[in-house]
Amino acid sequence: MRLPALGVRFLILATFGIFFAVPILWLILAPTRTDKALIMGHPIAFGSFHQVALAWKHLDAFSGHIYRRWIANTLYYALSATAITLVVSVPAGYGLAIGKFPGRKLVLSLTLVVMIMPAAALVLPIFLELNAMHLIGRSLSVILPFAFFPFGVYLAYIYYVTALPPDLLDAARVDGAGELQTFLRVALPLAKPVLALIFFFSFVADWNNFFLPYVLLADSNQYPITVGLSDLLASTPSFNPSVGGGGQSVNIFKPELALATLLAVVPIAIVFVFSQRALVRGLVGGAVKE
Repeated sequence: MRLPALGVRFLILATFGIFFAVPILWLILAPTRTDKALIMGHPIAFGSFHQVALAWKHLDAFSGHIYRRWIANTLYYALSATAITLVVSVPAGYGLAIGKFPGRKLVLSLTLVVMIMPAAALVLPIFLELNAMHLIGRSLSVILPFAFFPFGVYLAYIYYVTALPPDLLDAARVDGAGELQTFLRVALPLAKPVLALIFFFSFVADWNNFFLPYVLLADSNQYPITVGLSDLLASTPSFNPSVGGGGQSVNIFKPELALATLLAVVPIAIVFVFSQRALVRGLVGGAVKE
């Protein structure tokens, strides 16, 4: 009985693995192939590195090298917002973890409520607020909302509640350290794992955010990569017949689009690789009470 059960389990896992792995493999191999090969050839096949260089040349030439601008904009928005998130979230989580003040439970409850709210539900009030401040169309209209990251506050709160020994804080206070010195010299250095965790989740969320920049930014030179890819897709006749070309040509799948999508994932992959060890420490650091 055990062998058939293991076989069924393996078959189910293999089916799901193939289902999710094939599109990713296709995306990786697509820039190496020509337009015709993508349609007529085997879906999973390698072309040539020359075709990758040609696809990049076409992509880079699109609308005056605007793809580079989209990548730079996204890095600027994501890194700026993530820096603000770290500066705000860690002290806020620390204060909620060790502070005893009126309204503490209410703040925690509101943090949880905002975490589970759909991001699209806040777009309209954010738009009205930024419009009243005359920030629509500026980089701050994207950075400031991105910096609002209640999940980071909650991560810091959980970490400090479960992984920070109260005796360390008491010892620092006995030695004459004030609350600010205690945080900067004791609590903050111990929070390196959760700092990496907040940085990663905030950076990924900011990098992948589409709807908010789409609503707030009108100039294509200010687009992040998510909105830029949508604009690139809309500019392709095969995907948008209204711009000409029709939808039945052999250029249904473009290596340039696949390469643009693939390159848009590279920064996130780099961040993940360099922060992987810290991410694991951050995830397990607050799992048990020390």
